[in-house]
Amino acid sequence: MTTGDSHPRPQTLGELRHSTWSQARIARRSVRDEMRENLLAKLEQRQTLFPGIVGYEDTVVPQLVNGILSRHTMILLGLRGQAKSRILRSLVDLLDEAIPMIAGCEINDNPYAPLCRACRELVAEHGDATPIAWLPRERRYVEKLATPDVTIADMIGDVDPIRAARRGLELSNELTIHYGLLPRANRGIFAINELPDLAGKIQVGLFNIMQEGDVQIKGYPVRLTLDVAMVFSANPEDYTARGKIITPLKDRIGSEIRTHYPVDLAHGIAITQQEAWIRRYQNGRLTIPDFIQEVVEQIAFVARESKHVDRRSGVSQRLPISCLENVVSNAERRAVLNREATIVPRPCDVYAALPSITGKMELEYEGELKGGEAIALTLIKEAIARVYSARLAGAPVKETVAWFDAGAAVKIADTTGAAEALKFLRKVPGLPELTALLGVPETAEAGLTVSACEFILEGLHVQQKIDRNEQRGYVGAPKAERKPREEGQGFPQGGRRRGYN
Repeated sequence: MTTGDSHPRPQTLGELRHSTWSQARIARRSVRDEMRENLLAKLEQRQTLFPGIVGYEDTVVPQLVNGILSRHTMILLGLRGQAKSRILRSLVDLLDEAIPMIAGCEINDNPYAPLCRACRELVAEHGDATPIAWLPRERRYVEKLATPDVTIADMIGDVDPIRAARRGLELSNELTIHYGLLPRANRGIFAINELPDLAGKIQVGLFNIMQEGDVQIKGYPVRLTLDVAMVFSANPEDYTARGKIITPLKDRIGSEIRTHYPVDLAHGIAITQQEAWIRRYQNGRLTIPDFIQEVVEQIAFVARESKHVDRRSGVSQRLPISCLENVVSNAERRAVLNREATIVPRPCDVYAALPSITGKMELEYEGELKGGEAIALTLIKEAIARVYSARLAGAPVKETVAWFDAGAAVKIADTTGAAEALKFLRKVPGLPELTALLGVPETAEAGLTVSACEFILEGLHVQQKIDRNEQRGYVGAPKAERKPREEGQGFPQGGRRRGYN
């Protein structure tokens, strides 16, 4: 094995003392200093600090940088689906590629300053012949999801009577300790998700070892001056005086950083495209129209504003991610059934993705009464209305609407192939010409044209300019419904849209 500078890695303490890995570099620098120095180097070289984190460049990232440079213990406060865990796990990239440790040590002891008694005795006995192992950065990150049943033994450690019996030791002997997660994270990063869910006595144990470096195991005082960078995450609702966090622990956390959902549609789309499993075909067979992506992303934005959705719980970014995956899958199923060479999602595929939406929302009481599926349908329609208004406001649709008002209808199933659907849609006056306003020219591939045409018809429907039902498809709107749609106005509830036969 070699180090980053291509020199063989020392295998004994003596070799380590005479290597480029000097005592000053290894023994004198804490984990927080190591992260700080590597972060400064990345900043100086203009490197990307947190790859894959989108939309936090001007908000969360600067606060994270300041917290690391200040060598603070940090906590990320945010609702679900705001990349808190991903940020915590990405901190490992600020660690060195590998560091030396005493081989076989449970708590990754520094060869120059071992903490545990077993390693101290090993160095005293073997001296420069003490074997050295190299700890990669990936193994220097320990994460624990806080739950009420976590014990002090899980976090700190406990006396192991079996080990004591086998070695003939008294239980008060330090060699009988079985170390928990926190000591095993020594010389690394220890992350706890949902910190307030820990029992109060566990929180006391954490801040005691953070501040004084000592802990009691079964009444036996143990001094553990651990070198650990501790980071946490929590829901803002729990991290309050009325919540389950104890004040002394809260006081010892240096930086409190608030995360958030995407602030604009572009950031949301970028995150969804990055995370969703939509790169299923490498040959360009799949094409997702931009207006479909906007509709899917807008569903999450609408849900976060809806009075029927619990805002304290939040609407995770996983909603548009899962929704887009279902949208693509429904389009994929249609393409396979019709033996089509290309896969192009349509608005009807968004309605088919209801199962990926209903499970991502916690509803308020009124929303529960209406039902998750009815609320999801309303969100989809509102999302389509917003995208339609943004993309086609003022579009010349009078000719198209008049054609439907004259008694004509278009009936297309969500399984209808693109070529067959296009035959029906081209009969609608003015419709093919309107697709150009969506960036889809009349000469575009059939699947794209059908998707654009259906989006226009669906937009006219949610604005109550034409009607749609299961039996007849798109038809002229009843006169009683022909009125301008007000901002935030609800939509008539109907059954699930299954297609038009």
